Amino acid sequence: MNFDGEDLSRKALADRLPPDEPHVFRDCDLTETDLWGASLAGARFESCVLEQTDFRKADLDGAVFTGGGGMRTRFSDADLIDVTFTDVDLSSAQFGGALLTDVSFTGCRMIGASLTASRGTGFKIARSNLTLANLGGCSLRGEAIEGVRFDDADLSGCDFTEATFSDCRFIGTRLLNTKFTKADLRGADLGQPDDAKLRAFAGAIINQTQANAILAARGITVL
Repeated sequence: MNFDGEDLSRKALADRLPPDEPHVFRDCDLTETDLWGASLAGARFESCVLEQTDFRKADLDGAVFTGGGGMRTRFSDADLIDVTFTDVDLSSAQFGGALLTDVSFTGCRMIGASLTASRGTGFKIARSNLTLANLGGCSLRGEAIEGVRFDDADLSGCDFTEATFSDCRFIGTRLLNTKFTKADLRGADLGQPDDAKLRAFAGAIINQTQANAILAARGITVL
């Protein structure tokens, strides 16, 4: 079932979508659209407005989101297996309780998004802005993370064991009980090296410049 350029805002669509049929939404306005519990496996959302769209408990396995987006999209308790988000605005999106397995976020604006309490084996993220996001308890073990801004984000309890960071920033980031064991941070801006960060970065790999900055913050000069 295809929707092209339609205004579907504030409509209840879940019961209107035939099951076991692919759905394509292209340039649609889905502002506050009710898709709670909808069967959307394999669906495509291309350049759609997703302002406060309700995907709670929806089956989105294999769905593809490209472009578009909006504030406060709700994915709580939805199934998102093998889902891709590319160049989507997911600011303040809610993923609490969602099943995230083999999900990828690329080039996404995720300011203030909440992925804490999500389930599944995890997700990949690249070239995205996670300023003020909450990833508390998420695991990105062994992932290659490139071009991600974690400024003022809450990464408490996250597991980045053996992850590799390039062109990433940790300015003002909350790192309570965050694990970076054997993580490669040489390509990251670590921000101000306070006590909480030093505890979190224990066991990580850093470069000489980063080490000098940490020592300088402790009043130690390396000649």
